[in-house]
Amino acid sequence: MKKRTNIICSILLFLAALLYLSPFYVVIVNSFKNRAEISLNPLGLPKTLTFEYYQTAMQKMNFGSALTNSLFVTVLSIVFIIILTSATAWIMVRRPSKIGSVVFYIFIATMIIPFQSIMMPLMQFMGILKNTTGIPFLNSHFGLIYMNIGFGVGMCVFLYHGFIKSIPVSIEEAATIDGCNTWQLFLRIVFPMLKTTTVTAMILQVIHIWNDFLLPSLVLSSKDLRTIPLSTYSFFGEYTIQWNLAMAGLTLTILPVIIFYIAAQKYIVAGVSSGAIKQ
Repeated sequence: MKKRTNIICSILLFLAALLYLSPFYVVIVNSFKNRAEISLNPLGLPKTLTFEYYQTAMQKMNFGSALTNSLFVTVLSIVFIIILTSATAWIMVRRPSKIGSVVFYIFIATMIIPFQSIMMPLMQFMGILKNTTGIPFLNSHFGLIYMNIGFGVGMCVFLYHGFIKSIPVSIEEAATIDGCNTWQLFLRIVFPMLKTTTVTAMILQVIHIWNDFLLPSLVLSSKDLRTIPLSTYSFFGEYTIQWNLAMAGLTLTILPVIIFYIAAQKYIVAGVSSGAIKQ
């Protein structure tokens, strides 16, 4: 009976995996077809294997510029998020206070606020800041990075906060006795022990920031500043959609983040469990 149940569960899981992966199949297969083939048989294999549509899509997307923009925004956002949130969580854990507890729960609360509910007030506020201070928060990569940091700190502080609780205080006390100051203690002793959580936070933030379309579409208006998700929008016209080029562009968009995820996926379960269970 148990063996039969395991077989049925395996079959159901396999079918669920096929259903989940079916959109990826549709996107990849149709990226090699012309528009007539897509209309006649969207689920069938292409008659000929050609990368012509990928080349056309890369030219129309201005892929090199878009890739550079996405890398610049993603890397800088991740660096600042990791440094700021790990240090913040460490201070909150090692120097507890009522104010620190309130700030921590504010960070947690930001995780459940949908972006759609604040996007228009946010854009208005950033416009006011630009007019008041002269700092280009809108139509600027640095403005987008600034907002990415704000939206990413909540979850990362949550992850780091739980993991740091598991680090024995005696290790830090011994380092202090040996002559480490606060910065040396954090950078040389504490931060290296946060490797699993750091990689987990990086993976989750890279997936979010790289694939984000809504926030960059509100912030960036110049074509030269567009990230990869924004550049694929050129295939969707007002009256027609170039489906084969759009599929090729979407494949080029998701490919880098999939490679990154596969390379670092083993850290996700360990990092999330060690960060969340100990709260």
